[in-house]
Amino acid sequence: MLWHELTIHTTEEAVEMISNFLHEAGAGGVSIEESGTLNKKRDTTYGELYDVPLNDIPEGFAVIKGYFSEGTDMVALQSEVNPRIEELSEFGIDTGEVRYETRTVDEDDWATAWKQYFKPVRVSERLTIKPTWEEYTPESPDEKIIELDPGMAFGTGTHPTTSLCLRTLETVIQGGEEVIDVGTGSGILAIGAIKLGAKHVLALDLDPVAVISARENVELNGLEQQITVKESDLLSVLGSQDPALGVQLPVKVVVANILAEIILLFVDDVYNALESGGTYIVSGIWKNKEQVVHDALVASGFEVSAIHRDEDWLAFVARKG
Repeated sequence: MLWHELTIHTTEEAVEMISNFLHEAGAGGVSIEESGTLNKKRDTTYGELYDVPLNDIPEGFAVIKGYFSEGTDMVALQSEVNPRIEELSEFGIDTGEVRYETRTVDEDDWATAWKQYFKPVRVSERLTIKPTWEEYTPESPDEKIIELDPGMAFGTGTHPTTSLCLRTLETVIQGGEEVIDVGTGSGILAIGAIKLGAKHVLALDLDPVAVISARENVELNGLEQQITVKESDLLSVLGSQDPALGVQLPVKVVVANILAEIILLFVDDVYNALESGGTYIVSGIWKNKEQVVHDALVASGFEVSAIHRDEDWLAFVARKG
C-alpha cells in the first residue's frame, strides 16, 4: 500500500502541537526526529544505550513526518494544517521557519522500519521500557519492565516529557495509591504507576485510537485488573462513584502529560479530583510556559513542591493543601 508522506521542518518547541494537528487531519502515523547534533548531550544516567546515529538537524529544531492514505488530497491537507501552525505564534510558540515537503512511500518504508531504532531503555532507577519485539534481561530484581508496543500513532515513551513523568512518579508513589492518568496515550504512565506500587489507575483519553492502544498495552503487561482505560475527560468522571472506574474519588495522585495549553483548561478539575494532601504531576510543558502553568496551579490552590527539568521540558509536582 502506498502512503503520502508530509514532512514539516519546525522547532522542538512546536513538535507536540504540530503532531496533534497531523493526527487530527487523519494521519495514519506520525514520526518525530529531533536534533541530534554533537552539541546535544545524551543522558546516560541510567545506562541508556543509543543506537540511532546523531543527525544533522540544527539544535532546537525538529522534523515531523505525517503519513496519509493514498487517496488524500495533499494540497488541501497542507492548506488545512498551515494556518493552524501559523496561529501557534499567538500562543507564544515559536515554530521557526516552517518548511513542507511531500512524497509517496511504500507502507513498509515507514510502518515497521522505525522499530529497529526502538531498544529497551532505562528511564529511571526502577523502570525500563521494553518494546515487545526485543529481548531483555533485567539487571536487578528491583527493575520493573514496561512492555510497550506504541503502534504507528504513539511515541516510544522516551520523549523528555514522558520520562520526566515516570521519574517523578517513582518519587511520589509509595504503594497503594489510587491514580488518575489524564490523556493516557499509549498507557505508559498508568502502567508505570502500577509497576511502582499503585493500587489502581483510571486512564482517561478523548482519542478512541489512544484508548485502543492503551488497552492493548495494559493487556501486554497483564494489568487489566489494576488499570481501567476509559474514553473520557476528567470533568466527565468527577462526582462519579461508578465502581466500574476502579477508583473512588477523590484520589491520591493525578498525572497528566499534555500540552500546557490543554493543562490550563482543567486545573480546577484536577484540584477537585484530589484528596487533601494529594499530588498532581503535570508535564508536557515547554520552558516558555513555566510561569503561566505555575501561576494557574497556585491560583487553583495548589502548592508547587518541585519542578523537574529535562532539556527544555518541565514537570511540576503540586500538592493539594
